[in-house]
Amino acid sequence: MTDADVPSPTTDSPIAGVDVDRVSAWLTNNVATAEAPFVFEPITGGHSNLTITVTGNDGSRFVLRRPPLGHVLASAHDMEREHRIVSGLRNSAVPVPPIAGLCTDLSVNGTPFYVMEFVDGHVLRDAAASSTALDESARANASRSLVDTMAKIHDVDLEVAGLHQLGRHEGYIARQLKRWYGQWDQGKTRDLAAVDRVHGRLLERIPDQGPATIVHGDYRLDNCMVDDAGDVVAVLDWEICTLGDPLADLGLLQVYWTGPDDTESAWTGSATTPVGFWNRAQLADRYAEVSGRDVSVLDFYVAFAYWKLACILEGVYSRYLGGALGEQDPASLDAFKVQVDNAAASAERCLEQLG
Repeated sequence: MTDADVPSPTTDSPIAGVDVDRVSAWLTNNVATAEAPFVFEPITGGHSNLTITVTGNDGSRFVLRRPPLGHVLASAHDMEREHRIVSGLRNSAVPVPPIAGLCTDLSVNGTPFYVMEFVDGHVLRDAAASSTALDESARANASRSLVDTMAKIHDVDLEVAGLHQLGRHEGYIARQLKRWYGQWDQGKTRDLAAVDRVHGRLLERIPDQGPATIVHGDYRLDNCMVDDAGDVVAVLDWEICTLGDPLADLGLLQVYWTGPDDTESAWTGSATTPVGFWNRAQLADRYAEVSGRDVSVLDFYVAFAYWKLACILEGVYSRYLGGALGEQDPASLDAFKVQVDNAAASAERCLEQLG
């Protein structure tokens, strides 16, 4: 995040999700370098965890993470768990922001939250941001650094990081298929045979899985921060991290990534489309090189990632149809429906490539 991304400390106006007086008092009492009054400014919001920039009276900056204001899954948005993950990774080669404190006292803000030190860098969410922040050489370097950092995540010593018991070590793909198919059945707005077909074929073809590693679960360019040279300086958004099959992260990255000469993905992000970024094949080749893992069945994991994306987007579409955004013309939400259809179709195509 660059200085231009951060508000000047001109007001301490309340924002949604923060009890300004009580959180300010907690910061003053629990974070040694925090000096009131504070400015609170949202970075992200919605159905994911809220990320909020905190700027102190002396210009010092922090980042506060708390659960979303609306609907939450029973197993998601656990601030103590996320704090534990980020704290553990400070003892590894994975770049994460330093932790400044954890608050579990619900009288402070109604929900647990934790605070990290601010990290300078860029979060690249679209082609305009990528083109502006990075030159062509830095885009290529960002591609390399993103893959190398993912390999570092998968190489973390779980015992040293204190994360050996973060999740079950076996059956990751089977558990994920069960979880997301259940979510599909609960949230689907219509029958979609492709989702059912892909689920059945994935169950039949689960590859042998090696030792469990940390799996980020949502690893992509805009969940990392990069510096001007394109090097990853912080990996963010660990809320669905667990232990499992590392190739699931690589498969998901293939879905989130559309290089300048790649075919379009069912995921419509544009951040990696400018010239200089690698294509998907280069990412996979680099991962195989630096991790030493066999990626010959990568199409399975890409199919799984597309299928999972279809399940997730259908849930979003269902909630929006149900009024999560207020009263909407259903036709205005058709883009979500199309994305679900495209993701399911892409999953089938990937499975066909496996034979």
